[in-house]
Amino acid sequence: MVVITNFEEYKSYEGKVVGLSDWHRIDQQQINTFADATLDHQWIHVDKERAKNEGPFKSTIAHGYLTLALIPYLWKQIADIRNVKMEINYGIENLKFGQPVLVDNEVQLQAKVQSITNLRGTVKAVIQATLLIRDNAKPAYVGDVVFLYHFN
Repeated sequence: MVVITNFEEYKSYEGKVVGLSDWHRIDQQQINTFADATLDHQWIHVDKERAKNEGPFKSTIAHGYLTLALIPYLWKQIADIRNVKMEINYGIENLKFGQPVLVDNEVQLQAKVQSITNLRGTVKAVIQATLLIRDNAKPAYVGDVVFLYHFN
């Protein structure tokens, strides 16, 4: 895990892959819980029998937004940003979903620091987030996650 305590340390990672998270298995319980939280109970996510018999993947799949919601959890396995008064999830840019995540697939976040900018005391970090799927050549998605940090 990388430890970053200030703007200069963060800047030193610009243009570099910072690392990989642990593998995380997305099971049906997590998918169902997400469906309940978001009120998105589309059958492709929650109806195992229908997905098996009628779905193009012969399995339920994770919500795309569920896989995105894992970014903060997985990012914190890669980088420990310390000495911060406040951290803000500012946005996601240029995101493309490339491959569905099937139930019980394991995913892993690869993070590359695209850019680090000091905006008069607020540090804007653009992190290229690539969600890898174990034993699958194509990632679930690639996109730029934007965080704002206020260091002490």
